[in-house]
Amino acid sequence: MLEKYSVKWMEKYNKEAEVIKRIIGPDIIDIQHIGSTAIPGLSAKPIIDIAVLVSSIKDFSHFVEPLKKIGYSYKQDMSSAERIFLRKGDPVEYHLSIACPLHTYWERQILFRDYLKSHENFLKEYERLKIETINDIPKEELKDLSRSKIYSSKKGPFIEKVLKLARDSKKGLKC
Repeated sequence: MLEKYSVKWMEKYNKEAEVIKRIIGPDIIDIQHIGSTAIPGLSAKPIIDIAVLVSSIKDFSHFVEPLKKIGYSYKQDMSSAERIFLRKGDPVEYHLSIACPLHTYWERQILFRDYLKSHENFLKEYERLKIETINDIPKEELKDLSRSKIYSSKKGPFIEKVLKLARDSKKGLKC
């Protein structure tokens, strides 16, 4: 389920980001590799998480329709007011989240990723937590950890702790 970190993940991100830019480029404010595959040294599900920042996500079909042409499928049940969520591949290779600055989704993803990249002790703690959590998940949920409520809820307190530390350290830099 989890794989050791691979430099190929960054290569896959770079290639796919270029494809996405060609499809919805004029609307993109920023595009980032997020999630565990974006953090060197961290074991992860081998699914590349990509976040795209745009000015508005009110008209989700504006993004969903062009992205369908390159294999993305819109997942309404995994989307929210904060992001449009799409997947690509069978088995799934890419998760794409399209967000806008109105919500905190973008900031949370970047803060969490960057904090783990610069704090190896938290990176290792997160990896241990992920491995331990997988051992507690029923087999039927292992097929799609992205939909596992157990996997998400067990990681939740750790993620909140890291986000608080990241925000506090960011505030400290402004002083």
